[in-house]
Amino acid sequence: MRYYTSHLPISPAISAQWQHHGDLFMLDWIMLFIEISFVIVLTLINGLLAMSELAIISSRTVRLKVLQEQGVHGARRALKLAAEPGRFLSTVQIGITLVGILSGAFSGATLGDRLALWFISCGLPENLAYIAGVGLVVTVITYLSLILGELVPKQIALSAPEKVACKVAPFMEILSTLTLPLVWVLDFSGRAVLRITGTDKQAAAKVTEEEVHTLLAEAEHSGVLETGEKHMIHRIMRLGDKPVRSVMTPRILVDTLNLADKTPKNMAILTESVHSRYPVYNKTIDNMLGVIWAKDLLNVTDFSAANLQKLVRPAPVIPSNIDALDAVEILKKSPVHMGLVYDEHGTFEGIVTAADILEAIVGDFATSIATDEDPVVARADGSLLLAGWLQTEDLHTALNWPLPGTKASYQTLAGLMIEQFQRIPNVAESITYQGWRFEIVDRDGNRIDKVLATKA
Repeated sequence: MRYYTSHLPISPAISAQWQHHGDLFMLDWIMLFIEISFVIVLTLINGLLAMSELAIISSRTVRLKVLQEQGVHGARRALKLAAEPGRFLSTVQIGITLVGILSGAFSGATLGDRLALWFISCGLPENLAYIAGVGLVVTVITYLSLILGELVPKQIALSAPEKVACKVAPFMEILSTLTLPLVWVLDFSGRAVLRITGTDKQAAAKVTEEEVHTLLAEAEHSGVLETGEKHMIHRIMRLGDKPVRSVMTPRILVDTLNLADKTPKNMAILTESVHSRYPVYNKTIDNMLGVIWAKDLLNVTDFSAANLQKLVRPAPVIPSNIDALDAVEILKKSPVHMGLVYDEHGTFEGIVTAADILEAIVGDFATSIATDEDPVVARADGSLLLAGWLQTEDLHTALNWPLPGTKASYQTLAGLMIEQFQRIPNVAESITYQGWRFEIVDRDGNRIDKVLATKA
């Protein structure tokens, strides 16, 4: 019947009614598209606010200042926002709250009702259709809010917080200006509550040494720093915590000249030694006069005390308990680049040179004192033959110990052994310490020369 009547002429009234229903149907689709687009835009705005919040909070002030000096657009505004966290957070919360209210209103009152009517037209009961429509819309919008409004924007902010902060700072500054009265009220109220609870004073952001070491390890892992560079930076940082006695050459290893000695003895020292500078004393080694350059002796034919006295150059006296970095500043001002290290009792302990400081940073050179053989020798049975002069950092690395504190009482393996024995140990004596058995293998006078370390 339908096929036959389709060929009959249609009345103008019926045609107008069909046209009216078609217009309503098209209008419904247009409104639905607008509402869905509005919800998506609100979700993206929520994501922008969440990304801005995390980016500004996660950004390091030092990096933002570097970007500002480089002329990066938005860096100055990002620094300003980071300096006023109360105002910035109030702005973000106002935006997120408004977005949440509008999104909730549209999801329940418009899209949910529209989907419920569609379910009713499909034959579902009215109560069930309304629950299904609103529930489905809320579920989908919640999912989009989590993905597009929270997770993805925050991951983008964490991937490059400073760059993101510079890009969003102008937008956040405009939003903060537009909502200034409400932002001021919220900021004032928040600070008042913090003042009441006693937490209004913000702790200054401090970078700890442990954080720097962690950052260096991450830089090495990512390939920004080479392993050698990381170790050098570690040593430089520890240089400021180490006393100068930990990097000096002890007096027992120093070739010195005595003005009171006869010429043959001084000549023998000069002939056998390979150094370019020699500390000079008169009669007792604690009475140091200064330093003589080897090149100044080339044209000397008379090595009498009077002639040598004329060649002595003054050298700075460095207290043994000052930091190694402080000693660097003293050496920089000395033309002989050598310091005479004394303890508080006026006893000469050794010398420190620019080469000693450099070795403390980059490690021992092949021509360094007592480096005719390796300081750490691994044996077939798993034990280690260690030099007594092995420095603290190298000792802890060889034995896989954590680095000692900045106030460690020993600076070498020999110092550790004397500390544990509470005396100068004899050859073949042993002691167990931190899972290792240490046996004294060789001594050079009172100086501990070799120690055998075996896993206990």
